[in-house]
Amino acid sequence: MAYYVVLSTLTDEGRKTIKENPKRILEVNKELEKMGIKVKEQYAVLGPYDFVNIIEAADNSAIMKMSVELGARGSVQLLTLAAIPIQDFIKKIK
Repeated sequence: MAYYVVLSTLTDEGRKTIKENPKRILEVNKELEKMGIKVKEQYAVLGPYDFVNIIEAADNSAIMKMSVELGARGSVQLLTLAAIPIQDFIKKIK
């Protein structure tokens, strides 16, 4: 499994949805699980992004599918970064 950091920004439609139904965030997490993606950590943040998510997925193809699916809804824009656990990083650079 691979780790990813997902930075997300809500669109106007997304903000409206969250205001009306804040638990929608958790519903989306369940949808991601059905795609084989596990949300490990999730934070609401202040600044240019609204949320920071640490997720785990089988590969880049699963992330691509997630990005297309969520992006097509028009409620969020995503920036996804591949993440390497620091212990793995250290092992690989030795």
